[in-house]
Amino acid sequence: MNRFSSRVNRMGFSQTFVMSNKVREMKAKGIDVISLTLGEPDFDVPDMIKKAAFDAIIENYSHYSPVPGFLELREAVAYKLKRDNNLSYQPTQICVSNGAKQSILNVLCSIINEGDEVILPAPYWVSYDEMVKMLGGVPVYVETSIDTDFKITAEQLEKAINHKTKALLYSSPCNPSGSYYTRAELQSLANVIVQHPNITVISDEIYEFTNYDGEHCSMAEFPEVYEQTAVINGMSKAFAMTGWRIGYSACPEWLAKACEKIQGQMTSGANTMAQRASITALKTDPKEFAYMIDEFKKRRDLVFNLLKEVPGFKVNYPKSAFYFFPDVSYYFGKTMDGKTIENADDFAMLLLDKAHVGTVGGVSFGNANCIRFSYATSEKDLIEAMRRIKEYLSSVY
Repeated sequence: MNRFSSRVNRMGFSQTFVMSNKVREMKAKGIDVISLTLGEPDFDVPDMIKKAAFDAIIENYSHYSPVPGFLELREAVAYKLKRDNNLSYQPTQICVSNGAKQSILNVLCSIINEGDEVILPAPYWVSYDEMVKMLGGVPVYVETSIDTDFKITAEQLEKAINHKTKALLYSSPCNPSGSYYTRAELQSLANVIVQHPNITVISDEIYEFTNYDGEHCSMAEFPEVYEQTAVINGMSKAFAMTGWRIGYSACPEWLAKACEKIQGQMTSGANTMAQRASITALKTDPKEFAYMIDEFKKRRDLVFNLLKEVPGFKVNYPKSAFYFFPDVSYYFGKTMDGKTIENADDFAMLLLDKAHVGTVGGVSFGNANCIRFSYATSEKDLIEAMRRIKEYLSSVY
């Protein structure tokens, strides 16, 4: 007898955590593995944010918060969105959640019925399609490649839309590609979306500040699609607060109320001390945290130059986030150490087993030709990881 629900059976495990767990298992056996699997800043939380959390404990913020978050935090989110993005939201349009992942799921739960289609530009973050499938929706993949900088066009978007289309879900800056949509590119997509008023755009902007060109644009900035857009963001990447689990959505009023309703039946309000600390983080001038972006940019350039020397890798120059997503299809069909490489997942496993470098295959990101690795780690580890990969591949090809 199958005791699992069909919901569980149609889901897969997150490949990023699958690979990171394999790295941990190897390390536990004493194997020297360098992990480039997880997208987690390697910085400590800034002191003023930690102090705000300590103060919240002393001030006894230990009781339930309102389901969508403390009013002061929702006001701080609205302040940040106006300051940084020129977006006008009221606190009633904002829902604070247990990480941006829950914020996305709240929106999807609010709008997706069985059989509804959600357009996913590929590559996409690994959880997007699994969330859609969990809710009985149908992911519709729009293919891109390294040659198009992993971005879709307005023509591709229009072609993917039909009467079943309920949402467009994407990240900009993008995990895993490191690309972002320019204002002109988003305008072209908005011109399509406005013709389909039943479509909701879910714009994941969690890597907003990790943009080395300095230009970030949100779909919600275009007035014609403001009422169709849910902006997703959070504290994990910009403030190195991954474990604090604070994300938020900013939506049209009707959708914000639905998100609050969903969250009220799942988790209620997010951690209260983390919420209070987030108020301080959001109200602080972003320049205070620019040192992290500067360091990521240095690492980006370091790794890009090292990757030029790796045989068989085709690499773009990522302008945002902290990932590389090289095309490794050169190795497909080849037999290496007795293993025939069929796709990027096979290749990532080979690098882990033979070079002792943990990466993530691109199949679960919607692109079987590429692997993803994070450069949110020390320069020392990055240099050694690239050396190992180059040395191993040079020895077999």
